[in-house]
Amino acid sequence: MAALIPFFVAERGYGYATVAGVVLAASLLSSVVQPVFGALTDRRAMPWLLPVGTLLGGVGIAASGASGSYGLTLLFVAVSGIGVAAYHPESARVTRLASQGRHSAMGWFSVGGNLGFALAPLMVGAVLAAGGLRRTPLLVLPALVGAVLCLPVLHALRQRQAHGTATATRAGDDDRASFVKLSLAVMCRSIVFVGLSTFISLHAQQRMGGSTAAGTAALFVLYLGGAVGSVLGGALANRWDRVTVSGWSYLLTVGAVAGVVFVPGPALYLFVALTSAGLYVPFSLQVTLGQDYLPSRVGTASGITLGLAVSVGGLVSPVVGRVADATSLRTALALLVVMPALSWLLFRTLPEPAPPRFAVETPAGDGTPAGDAEAVRSRIVSGGPARWAGGGHADHRSAGGTADPRATSDPAPAGQRQDPA
Repeated sequence: MAALIPFFVAERGYGYATVAGVVLAASLLSSVVQPVFGALTDRRAMPWLLPVGTLLGGVGIAASGASGSYGLTLLFVAVSGIGVAAYHPESARVTRLASQGRHSAMGWFSVGGNLGFALAPLMVGAVLAAGGLRRTPLLVLPALVGAVLCLPVLHALRQRQAHGTATATRAGDDDRASFVKLSLAVMCRSIVFVGLSTFISLHAQQRMGGSTAAGTAALFVLYLGGAVGSVLGGALANRWDRVTVSGWSYLLTVGAVAGVVFVPGPALYLFVALTSAGLYVPFSLQVTLGQDYLPSRVGTASGITLGLAVSVGGLVSPVVGRVADATSLRTALALLVVMPALSWLLFRTLPEPAPPRFAVETPAGDGTPAGDAEAVRSRIVSGGPARWAGGGHADHRSAGGTADPRATSDPAPAGQRQDPA
């Protein structure tokens, strides 16, 4: 959506507040509906949401530029938001299940979305350069490809279920207080990231002499830096705990956002990259933290950390747009410097939850009682939530800040193989 903003401004004469309203339309329904989808996937597995959500998101974007009506544009963008809301909770659940809860795996999962965001400005620019917004229907093609690529995932899940391979089903206690504070930190992150993604193209154009290419390049760097940050976050969390890594990342991001707003010249792009990496180092870590704080409601936790909390940035974007209309875009963006500082303060109050412990069940006939294997299989196939040990707010960090492996070295029950998280 952000890649279309300069075209809406150029072709339809939208002001800052008006284009922020388009972002709001994408975020509003997504923010409300995504936790609902998360709660549904806690009750019953819905892997078919992966291709359906992908396709619906693409159709909404493709139709958004086909009509000159602002009302229809908002409607189509809202449809896209529903597709995004349907996709993310179930995709996070499946990733968690397939990766055995490894932080680096969730980071690589996030990279796919970040690369898509990074390539979007280039693709949109290439498609719309000649024909303008009337060519937006062509933007449905990547969604079609993505929906087709989801089909082998559905097949693999069916094979996994048929062979009785599943995670252990014991869950820890929910730590709701920590989850609320985590959600507030994610909201602050969302405000600064969505604010920048909405207006960074226009900001770069102003700073670099009005060049449209300068704006496209800034948006590309913003999203590409996110891919680097996601991988880096998973790697750092394997050495230090997630809370420490996320807190330091937000603190460093305060200076990076200030550089985006105030440092003149081409150095803008360096600070855009640093800001993006700093905001995305905690991204996948926050998803797994939310799942560990609410181990009995993984889909709901994913729906909130990926949906409701993230979409708050879209709700605040019109406020940033109105400030920009009343003063200047630079003044409006300067207000965003406060947001990563608030996230840092919130992370200072968070404990590192006990990491999840996964166990792989052997199929009936391979040493596991048939009744036990069937019980696990029925929870997955019939849609019961896949649960794991963890949760609570026991802090297993050692004095040096790293996770103490002895804190989670409980022996595995007979018939199960304990895999590291």
